[in-house]
Amino acid sequence: MTTKKDEHLRKPDWLKIKLNTNKNYTGLKKMMREKNLHTVCEEAKCPNIHECWAVRRTATFMILGSVCTRACRFCAVKTGLPTELDWEEPERVADSVALMNLKHAVITVVARDDLKDGGSAILAETIRAIRRKSPFTTVEVLPSDMGGVYDNLKTVMDAKPDILNHNIETVERLTPRVRARATYKRSLEFLQRSKEMQPEIPTKSSLMVGLGETKEEIIQTMDDLRAHDVDIMTIGQYLQPSKKHIKVVKYYHPDEFNELREIAMSKGFSHCEAGPMVRSSYHADEQVNAAAKQRQQMGEVDAKEA
Repeated sequence: MTTKKDEHLRKPDWLKIKLNTNKNYTGLKKMMREKNLHTVCEEAKCPNIHECWAVRRTATFMILGSVCTRACRFCAVKTGLPTELDWEEPERVADSVALMNLKHAVITVVARDDLKDGGSAILAETIRAIRRKSPFTTVEVLPSDMGGVYDNLKTVMDAKPDILNHNIETVERLTPRVRARATYKRSLEFLQRSKEMQPEIPTKSSLMVGLGETKEEIIQTMDDLRAHDVDIMTIGQYLQPSKKHIKVVKYYHPDEFNELREIAMSKGFSHCEAGPMVRSSYHADEQVNAAAKQRQQMGEVDAKEA
């Protein structure tokens, strides 16, 4: 028997996606397999994969294997004890970026708590490899908190990505239930330290909604991110990857996302992408351009005041 609650939590019409498996999509998928590369688009079952691969021809590379040492209750990436540590991976990623002629590349990393450096050395080398082979490509990185070891973060920031992205994921109250090992305050500190190490590099964070948070908690999270000098924010609808993952409590209407975006921009973010299908790297190329434009405008204002 279907209850009112079940009916309320059925996916609404605005969450329907159009599948597009044109030659861009199939060609990109073939290249990823040939080079033994992973993408978070596939591993995390991103709903935008067909738009990004087939239309925008962009992808978010996931390095250091496809097995994560953490078992977050929202995430579809496989968990366990990784065995993969491939020092040739940075060159393969850089080759793929060059072959795709990407203007903006996003590199994410599974949590590797089994490694003393959290995978920071390979991530930094991936940034450098892309710089060598595609000097005009902007690079965004999305690491885990690397256990809160800031020497590991420094290794990444010294390689000078164009954007440092680390996701807060959910509001503070829900963090212990939703995330594994990570903490709300550690993520905020991670983002703050990133900015302190390289003040000119924009920082970014993403929030999922639909997990039972309140509007007041969402706004508090915005304030917390801004208090820790985060420049860019993305807000998207949580979708339950499987029955074993945490359930959706609410599906937000597109109008609610528009309101949240307006609130975020009023808080001082240089860019906010908000919508039912928005994910951390969704339209990432537009976000880096927005951040660059804001830095340019701030520089012009400083020059006038001087």
